[in-house]
Amino acid sequence: MSAVPELRITLAGAERVVAEGTTYGEALQADGRSVVAARANGELRDLAARVAEGDEVEPVEVGSPDGRAIVRHSTAHVMAQAVQELFPEAKLGIGPPVDNGFYYDFDVKNPFTPEDLKRVEKRMREIVKQGQIFSRRPVSDEDALEELAAEPYKLELIGLKGGAGAQADGADVEVGGAELTIYDNLDPKTGDLCWKDLCRGPHVPTTRSIPAFKLMRSGGAYWRGSEKNPQLQRIYGTAWESRDKQDEYLHMLEEAEKRDHRRLGAELDLFSFPSELGSGLPVFHPKGGIIRKEMEDYMRRRQGEAGYEFVNTPHITKSQLFETSGHLPWYAEDMFPPFELEGVEYRVKPMNCPMHNLIFRARGRSYRELPLRLCEFGSVYRYEKSGVVHGLTRVRGMTQDDSHIYCTREQMVGEIKSLLTFVLSVLRDFGLSEFYLELSTRDDSDKFIGDPADWDEATDALRQTALESGLELVDDPGGAAFYGPKISVQAKDAIGRTWQLSTIQLDLNQPKRFELEYQAADGSRQTPVMIHRALFGSIERFLGVLTEHYAGAFPPWLAPVQVVGIPIAEAHASYLQDVAKRARERGIRIEVDASDDRMQKKIRNAQKSKVPFMLLAGDEDIANGAVSFRFRNGEQKNGVPVDEAINEIVDAIERRIQV
Repeated sequence: MSAVPELRITLAGAERVVAEGTTYGEALQADGRSVVAARANGELRDLAARVAEGDEVEPVEVGSPDGRAIVRHSTAHVMAQAVQELFPEAKLGIGPPVDNGFYYDFDVKNPFTPEDLKRVEKRMREIVKQGQIFSRRPVSDEDALEELAAEPYKLELIGLKGGAGAQADGADVEVGGAELTIYDNLDPKTGDLCWKDLCRGPHVPTTRSIPAFKLMRSGGAYWRGSEKNPQLQRIYGTAWESRDKQDEYLHMLEEAEKRDHRRLGAELDLFSFPSELGSGLPVFHPKGGIIRKEMEDYMRRRQGEAGYEFVNTPHITKSQLFETSGHLPWYAEDMFPPFELEGVEYRVKPMNCPMHNLIFRARGRSYRELPLRLCEFGSVYRYEKSGVVHGLTRVRGMTQDDSHIYCTREQMVGEIKSLLTFVLSVLRDFGLSEFYLELSTRDDSDKFIGDPADWDEATDALRQTALESGLELVDDPGGAAFYGPKISVQAKDAIGRTWQLSTIQLDLNQPKRFELEYQAADGSRQTPVMIHRALFGSIERFLGVLTEHYAGAFPPWLAPVQVVGIPIAEAHASYLQDVAKRARERGIRIEVDASDDRMQKKIRNAQKSKVPFMLLAGDEDIANGAVSFRFRNGEQKNGVPVDEAINEIVDAIERRIQV
């Protein structure tokens, strides 16, 4: 009897010998619960797949990013199976994992109702309990077309195999590969087919490997993201490695709903979105205007101290400007349509950088002027699709705190380091303290312009700066702007959500396209390096983020109303008006509530308006030239001399502390 052939693999850094036919699950001794897949030579594989000679094998744990994605993708399949069992006429779209969950699109006659989702979730739990086996099998294009003849959207994806379209839609087709695969869901007792789907995988071994899930909501979604295609019904869900982790996430969602800046904006009278103006075009009310002004005043001061020079540019320009910059071929869909004036095509501007290039080019420049730091609070307009417009965080009209720095190649690394330090210090002043960095680079796409050597130099400079910062660095291949790589500062808010805020982009291409030059020390003409820096991203979006971070309870320096004076009785109002006059002389934003409401209701109104401080006064306070000093959290100090109270408020404002 001949011996079973052996294979050599590397497992956890050590070489091992296993029998031919050994699966990754067997090699890893995986139970399908804590470890749900394998990474072989850098690629994710099913635990049921067989090892090959020379494989370098690592476990994919259920709580890792890849593990969660696999659990969520598998849960999407379970959901699609449940939907087709309950709604046999449903046709399948796509069902990828996404941040914190998954979705699947269906073509059904009627939109799903909340009761429908309850039925689907109940059936999903039965499928999970059954322990159906996820079994992968390769198929030819012809066989796939025959097997899925009743699924028109899957047939379309098969036709896209190898094309960019399928990949862009998150489709379950092996894009660019020669092989299609179908996953069968098999009955664990009989081996009978329960359901199948076109999918590249991998998946968890069985449905019992799905620890926790919940369906969240449903809504409409255009097939492959195009308004020209049919509208399907999308069901969203979430899935996690444990019930505890899912409960944490659901609690965070509850907190996020309480902090929704759209609701708080209305309750606190900060901003609104009049339908008469159009989608994504907010207006700021006086109190919201105060916050914006404080943000802008702060940035004007900080940028002035850092050597920036303020410029101003118009809202519209000839379209040709964006041909020169290179934006038009890649960005046209995100611009508002052009319009014609005097036989010339114009556009409203979606970005400020081309106009800043014209300012640099307006006269001769010397190396002695560099680095030249131009900045602007520039209004820009972008045509966001109506389905993605969201409050202040995704708008069509915005104000960018935009800056463009022109420097020599020798100054480049030092300037980037200085910029990152500046950005982080500003974000900390606004109360954000947890950050990591994302480095967006080019890939093989044809959207990226310029010399690859320039890209390498720019990417190395950004990577060096990011690593020296000591912050965690995450790579984002293919996420760069068409003209250059960028560092994005990702900040966590008070409930742990991550927001992309400041960006630093290194651009060695636009200066060449605009023929920008400066005279070097040796008299030669050189091309400057251009650095794009948006600190807030946009004032609108950053204000939306801050509103949710603080749940509307802004720190005193940003609060529209910093103090409310509350007389215990009507006779005490004039005393507090005098206190308010003294406070205003120190720059404090103070109001006196002289309404007919009872004192306790006035306190509740101030608390509801999230005012940082309240100053109360009665007979005893007036006799002693004092106030009762009440804080937003309910704490109170009685008999505080007026000057002492005002000094404490001014100190809190100047130190930008939260109370």
